[in-house]
Amino acid sequence: MTPRYPIPDLDTLPQDIRSRILEVQEKTGFIPHVFLAFARRPAEWRAFFAFHDALMLKEGGNLSKGEREMIVTATSAANQCLYCVVAHGAILRIYEKKPMLADQLAVNYRKADITPRQRAMLDFAMKVCQRAQAIEEADFAALHTHGFDDEDIWDIAAITAFFGLSNRMANFTGLQPNPEFYLMGRVPRAIAPAP
Repeated sequence: MTPRYPIPDLDTLPQDIRSRILEVQEKTGFIPHVFLAFARRPAEWRAFFAFHDALMLKEGGNLSKGEREMIVTATSAANQCLYCVVAHGAILRIYEKKPMLADQLAVNYRKADITPRQRAMLDFAMKVCQRAQAIEEADFAALHTHGFDDEDIWDIAAITAFFGLSNRMANFTGLQPNPEFYLMGRVPRAIAPAP
């Protein structure tokens, strides 16, 4: 599928955006399509990635980076967002070092190889994703029994809500995953033989 909006040329972007994109390219070896696709509107790009980083790179709390990616992968699947399932599924595989986990979460998180705590986290995330108006105190109590505090619960809901926006933007713009994402984290890197 061809993107519905033109992708800006990297050299035409404001310096701060171009620098961040080049940092990502240096780290990953490619530029994830979302970075260029959203850069057509620099003010929105800055706001989007500032919010993304505040949620996904947050230090502290009881959610690991892998658990944050579990939320993104499972809820993005519910929203039928190919881009986010593939891209964040790749990141999840790398963080958790479990090559099959992202596929399991995308198809049916209830049957995935996760802990009861993570299942409770995803039950709540899916409720926020699909029926946020039905959230009640019992949902908080269920998470508290698994060691989540109210700030963790905010994080679960905020990640779900933010990626609901991201899913919708990716879907309506026709954003496709980079081919590199499909293979990331699936096969362990070869270990060099000892000299």
